[in-house]
Amino acid sequence: MVQPGHRNHDAARKDDVIQIRASAGTKAILSRAASLRGQKLSEFMLDSARRQAEETILDQRTFFLDADAHQKFLDLLDAPSKPSNELRARMTRKPAWER
Repeated sequence: MVQPGHRNHDAARKDDVIQIRASAGTKAILSRAASLRGQKLSEFMLDSARRQAEETILDQRTFFLDADAHQKFLDLLDAPSKPSNELRARMTRKPAWER
């Protein structure tokens, strides 16, 4: 998703260079994965790194609450809802690979 005021990363000029060194084993794994996706190695690495970067950034989101909302939030954390019967059943059944 492209946010207003931001250029689509695919449409942007690709004139910056990123250089990395890797062992032969790591390069072989990356090359195989890129091949499985039908991508060039550089495309695969850039896409993978970008996804990881976006995930890392999203994990760092901060939210701010006023005093009342903060107290309500703390109250919810201190007194979570009790699990439903459906949830209890799902949590106690054997996984498919153990049946």
